[in-house]
Formats: sequence, structure tokens, C-alpha cells
Amino acid sequence: MEATSRRRVLGGMLAAGAVTLGAAGPASATGGKGARPTVVLVHGVFADASGWSAVTASLLDAGYPVIAPANPLRDLAGDSAYVGSVVDSVPGPVVLVGHSYGGEVITNAARGRANVKALVYAAAFAPDQGETALKLAEKFPGSQLPGALVARHYPVPDGSPDPGLDGYIDPAKFHDVFAQDLPRSTTRVMATAQRPGSLGGLESTSGVPAWKSLPSWYVVATADRVIPPAVQRFMARRAGSHTVEVKGASHVVMMSHPGAVVRQIRAADRATR
Repeated sequence: MEATSRRRVLGGMLAAGAVTLGAAGPASATGGKGARPTVVLVHGVFADASGWSAVTASLLDAGYPVIAPANPLRDLAGDSAYVGSVVDSVPGPVVLVGHSYGGEVITNAARGRANVKALVYAAAFAPDQGETALKLAEKFPGSQLPGALVARHYPVPDGSPDPGLDGYIDPAKFHDVFAQDLPRSTTRVMATAQRPGSLGGLESTSGVPAWKSLPSWYVVATADRVIPPAVQRFMARRAGSHTVEVKGASHVVMMSHPGAVVRQIRAADRATR
């Protein structure tokens, strides 16, 4: 379809009311004191929004509006801007939740957005300014991710500073590194559908963290082999997060122990009304 035809079709849909655009700028927190916030769930690298399925179902049953967008996983600035645009489209309060690299994204996306009331980190990066995800993962020993990564090239424009490398977890190591507390029948499928992250994005430095001005909650996965528990505890303590630990949980704590994550989200809601 030519560009003019696409514009004509979109214009017709807008005129007919078939498409509703969200707020053009940062949304203000509206709604009554008892209104449920919208929970925005941000996935990390090697995963997609389906990893939030059990958390989403529980939140919906409890009456929460939920959005689980597709994190682009290209570069930190772009990923944060994209998630920020999702937050901007919400006309009321938001609890922003991140898993893994998604934690770094929400740390940046929440900055300057008045409708974000709380941050929730689930086995996630909560970096300070100037830190990177890859460096944080190595702050304390225990991560098995470096030895499991497989890099694949993707095309970039001539002269681009982007190295053009995507990182995947070797499917043969995916279960033991990423999700050892899930059935192998599940992780076998997850490994084939994993979404890679740009290595350039994972090496991007984080900006001024939103956790310095927003209350935060953290779920520590004590058997995490991607972000060592010691790193998680360090970040949670530094951010002043309300923290719970899930004994024996792998990196995908939101899949293997969704109830623990939901309880932290609901605690964040109750504390910020």
C-alpha cells in the first residue's frame, strides 16, 4: 500500500472513530482516590510480554487495568522513550513494573512522568546514572549469562556506531541459566522464541534514575543465575526499595512465582494512593 493510501485509510478510521489516540503528552493522574492504577509490565531481553501472563491474569481478576507492551530491545534511550510513550497514553496513575533489562528501561522511562506513582522491580536492573546492565550483572560473582551468550549480526547503516550484534542465550543452556525452576518442556519453547537484545543497548549507560524520586518495590530471586542475588540486594538497598525475597526462584520469578510479584505490585498501589 502506497504512503498516500495508508494515510487516507488511517484518516478515514480516525474520522469514523475507529481509532482512538491516547494523550499526546505526559498524562496527568486522574480518577478518584479509590481508582485502580494501570499496571504497565515491561519485559526484558531473551523474553517477551507473554512472560507476564500469570501476573496479568491475576491483576485483571483483581480489577487492575494492565498493559504489557513489546519492549523494542534495540537501545536504552529508544526503548525508554517507547515505554514512556505508552505511559503517556494512560490518562490516570501508573505502576510501572520491570523484569531484568526492563528494570533499566522503567528506571529511565518513569523520569519526569507525573502519573507514574511507583516502580516495581522483579529480578530487574535498577541502575544509577552512568551504569550499564552488563557491568551491574558482573558487580558480584554468580552470573552464568556471559558464558551462555550467542551473538548474531544484524544490518546497520554505514557509519553507524551500533555494533550490529544481537545477544541470545544458547538454547542448550537456556533452561539452566534463565529459568531452571520451570519445566524443560516450557523452557524448550521459550528458548526458540526468545527475543534478542542489542548488545549495544545492553552496554548503554543509564540516566538519572527515577527511583531517586519515586518509591520502589523489589522482588529478589534468590537462585537467579542471570542477575546474581547479591546484585539484586545491592540495587534494592541503594534504591530504598521495599523488598521481598523468593527462595529458590530463577531469573523468571514472575513466571515461576507470579503471586510474589503481584503482591508487591498491589503493595505499591496501596502505599501510593
